[in-house]
Amino acid sequence: MGDVTTTVSRDAATAAAASAALLPRTREERAGWLDALADALDADRAALVALAAEETHLSEARLDGEVTRTAAQLRFFAGVAREGGYLEATLDSPDASLIPPRPDLRRMLRPIGPVAVYTSSNFPFAFSVLGNDTASALAAGCPVIVKAHPGHPRLSRYTAELAQSVLPAGWFALVEGMDEGVALVQHPAVRAAGFTGSERGGRALFDLAASRPDPIPFYGELGSVNPVVVTRAAARERAAEIGAGLVGSFTRDAGQYCTKPGLVLVPSGEGVADAVTAALGSAPASRQLTDGMSAAYASAVQAFGADDAATVLLGRDEPGTSTPAVVLVDAAALLAEPEAFLEEHFGPVTVLVSYRDDELPELIAALRPSLTATIHRAAGEDVSGLAAALTPIAGRLLFDGWPTGVAIGWAQHHGGAWPATTASVHTSVGATAIRRWLTPIAYQDAPQDVLPPELRDGNPLAIPRRES
Repeated sequence: MGDVTTTVSRDAATAAAASAALLPRTREERAGWLDALADALDADRAALVALAAEETHLSEARLDGEVTRTAAQLRFFAGVAREGGYLEATLDSPDASLIPPRPDLRRMLRPIGPVAVYTSSNFPFAFSVLGNDTASALAAGCPVIVKAHPGHPRLSRYTAELAQSVLPAGWFALVEGMDEGVALVQHPAVRAAGFTGSERGGRALFDLAASRPDPIPFYGELGSVNPVVVTRAAARERAAEIGAGLVGSFTRDAGQYCTKPGLVLVPSGEGVADAVTAALGSAPASRQLTDGMSAAYASAVQAFGADDAATVLLGRDEPGTSTPAVVLVDAAALLAEPEAFLEEHFGPVTVLVSYRDDELPELIAALRPSLTATIHRAAGEDVSGLAAALTPIAGRLLFDGWPTGVAIGWAQHHGGAWPATTASVHTSVGATAIRRWLTPIAYQDAPQDVLPPELRDGNPLAIPRRES
């Protein structure tokens, strides 16, 4: 396959030209592109998985499942585009009796324009070149310029060629390199950006987007520790199950999930820590995505070990892998030095905080916002007060499960307040992820031939509308 990477200026200009010609591209056309992209992934699955395994150290079984997920995301957004409810089409009829009189008003969402997508390292398909950001942007009607992740460059180029074999000219491009990524968010043709990665990298791009002469929205998913609270009643009822479930979740794929449970509050003296210790011995040691990530993980575990307030438990140590670790602290230690224990660390490590019942409210008050928060409760236990306390810091509140694994659906929300994301009202997974790439327009007393078909009399496209 040939070279698909080009300069930012040329790609942005091409995308802008495509954006200027958006109106002839119907929702049905764009849905057809998304279905075709999903088919292309399925058809080339074996080559894609083999290349991804070579570049990322992830297992072929995990990667094969991720291709399935990515194709499902593309087809899901094809359905979102066809259904049309995302347009929020609203019609208000004229009413001369109001003060002031109301004219004929018709409002809907329209594509914002060319979108920059910064891909993630840990999901080389689902949050990469043809991942959720790209799928939702194309469904919205926005051309996409993808900044490839350096952790899987050959896979990114290969996937980009698949995309360009399906999409019309000007609707997709790939760029590589740090300088190109910086230039992309600053290019005047780019009208919005999506990012999945570190808090440091996301903040730098966020600041660049905000400091442009014409600031643009920057939707970044950054850092999250995803706190878990185990009630005393739950610990007494099923400590062994909770301990084993936690270890399975935070060590999954070397702990490289944005939803990894990185901080777990457990009642003192109820056996959860013992159950975690027992399960840790059989947890797999895995390779991380890059040597840099492995080094950063080792440094984080070493720093925990040097803290007199913490005890570090280590799992199986195998050459060339990142050893799973559990950091044991009590509530007093965390409250005395919260910054030492509330930071996200990429890799198979979690912080287990033992608490007395009277310490739990203060611990929850110290938590930073996250993508998720989880409550483990006993059967029939009333945790409404605890849920109310955790709701302000969580984008998704789970019960009796683990946050790793983000289902695709209309009701899904994958977001949260800073530092989880830069814009807490938006999601990067689920149908409303499309809302990031749209902007409103209202038509006043417009003739029928000027109106988009979605706003014309009689609802000719039969989309969901609100009319009054």
